[in-house]
Amino acid sequence: MAILDAYSELRGSLDGNVFLDEPMNRHTSFHIGGPVALYVECASVHDLHVCFEVATAEQMPWAITGKGSNLLVSDKGWRGMVLTLTGQFKEIVAPEPPPGAGQTAEAAQAAQVPPPPQEASFKQSVVAGGGVILATLVQTAFKHGYSGFEFAVGIPGTLGGALAMNAGTATEGIGSIVSKLTVYRPQVGLVRIQGSELPWDYRASGIPEGDIIVEAELWARPGNVVHIQAKMEAALNLRKAAQPLTVPSAGSVFRNPPGASVGKMVDDLGLKGYRIGGAEVSSKHANFIVNNGSATAADVLAIIMEVRRRVKDEYGTELQTEIRFIGFE
Repeated sequence: MAILDAYSELRGSLDGNVFLDEPMNRHTSFHIGGPVALYVECASVHDLHVCFEVATAEQMPWAITGKGSNLLVSDKGWRGMVLTLTGQFKEIVAPEPPPGAGQTAEAAQAAQVPPPPQEASFKQSVVAGGGVILATLVQTAFKHGYSGFEFAVGIPGTLGGALAMNAGTATEGIGSIVSKLTVYRPQVGLVRIQGSELPWDYRASGIPEGDIIVEAELWARPGNVVHIQAKMEAALNLRKAAQPLTVPSAGSVFRNPPGASVGKMVDDLGLKGYRIGGAEVSSKHANFIVNNGSATAADVLAIIMEVRRRVKDEYGTELQTEIRFIGFE
């Protein structure tokens, strides 16, 4: 594997940028992670094609990341290629809503425009790139008077990452509003997938491993901005009250087993506040591990292993992680 050769070839061939030995603590919400051999900002489908040509020729392993909001990277880093989407993959196209959509009943009446039906059917779609920040997408839909995205308020990361893991709440996932997806499949190219073809499940999408989500068409319905804003504020307030949003973390560490809450299990075991080095089980939500400022990836991993062991011993449940790992054997 000739990393310098790969770097030289990419540097002169991309619409985006490539960085050599890039520290991943700059690119994860944990603020943890050693250097990766190549960090590539892919700005176009052409860039993806070039990256996979080079990765194949140089036999380099690769991984795709968004904002690194559910990612733990080894302190030693990784001798591979990390791709992230930018440029054309950060575009949003939201059609203008029909007359009256997005207005309060009072505003619509003053303008002599009938408000949309209370329960408008899904007739519009918002198209967004896989690199779009999820919070930006939510705000764009709101500004255009579209409902259906309120559940995603406060969820970090990019649209691509959210779709890959069917991010959402305990009762709603983003998969429920997917009309179509476009993925880049290495060695194949662009592939369209109907949202209805995928087996959406709790924190799982069924998108084939190795596919990179480059664009999504999402169902949206015209709504009342007052109602949309109220739902968004309520969702955000719930997250603020229940989750440690002001300190570095990677969100929920473990998937909830069927009919159970990891947070409650870990809390009942008395592990809130459990620390190893600079990492700690959050005292606010026991399914979060936070970085108190000096945590290493080894600290976080040690807590993950201890929590899994304790839950297995006490409940007989083998916890599965939501977060992804790069650079670990």
